[in-house]
Amino acid sequence: MKSPFILGLCVAAFTLAEARAGELSLLVKSAKGEPVADAVVSLTPLDAPVPPPAATTPAVIAQQDQEYTTYVTVVQAGSKVVFPNKDTVQHHVYSLSKAKKFELPLYNPGQAESIVFDVSGVVTLGCNIHDWMLAYLIVVPTPYFAKTDGLGTAHVTAPAGRYKLELWHPRQSTAIAGEIVLDDGPPTTREFTLALKPDRRIRRGPDSKSGGYR
Repeated sequence: MKSPFILGLCVAAFTLAEARAGELSLLVKSAKGEPVADAVVSLTPLDAPVPPPAATTPAVIAQQDQEYTTYVTVVQAGSKVVFPNKDTVQHHVYSLSKAKKFELPLYNPGQAESIVFDVSGVVTLGCNIHDWMLAYLIVVPTPYFAKTDGLGTAHVTAPAGRYKLELWHPRQSTAIAGEIVLDDGPPTTREFTLALKPDRRIRRGPDSKSGGYR
């Protein structure tokens, strides 16, 4: 059993680490001043080792109603992602992206496949059966990341220190990168205005609901 002195040191160390946590509060808008959802922000430590992926429940990108249930998903490199088919038809998930080229050949409703994504980058997901199905998996090298909500806001908590900040959105030409310092004071705030490209997603036809393999 640990002595009270050692336990006290452990509590003090934990309290100190917790006190030195910093927070980034982010707001992302379009050139028209509208909030931008699905923008991914990541913070990679510049003066400390990057923690490995935590042993958490794998991320899930499901196929349902002949759509991907999440348009943009973020994971740390080394994480597993599960692709369950919650639909009533078969799907054939694939990506030709440099970060991860793969195929999950036709699989039936109720089945699920999984893949470990170990290289950072953008993975664009499609379906060989349903051309309009599109999603993005953003693989980042750090556990400190977030995605903006419908109000264009995101919050990231990380130990106080110096970080490389990267901001990505599917309608940006290139990601934004810069340096940021977090301390244990009030949240560090950043606001970005993005010049977004037109949304080129394929729109489903009115009768596409009944299409596809069964």
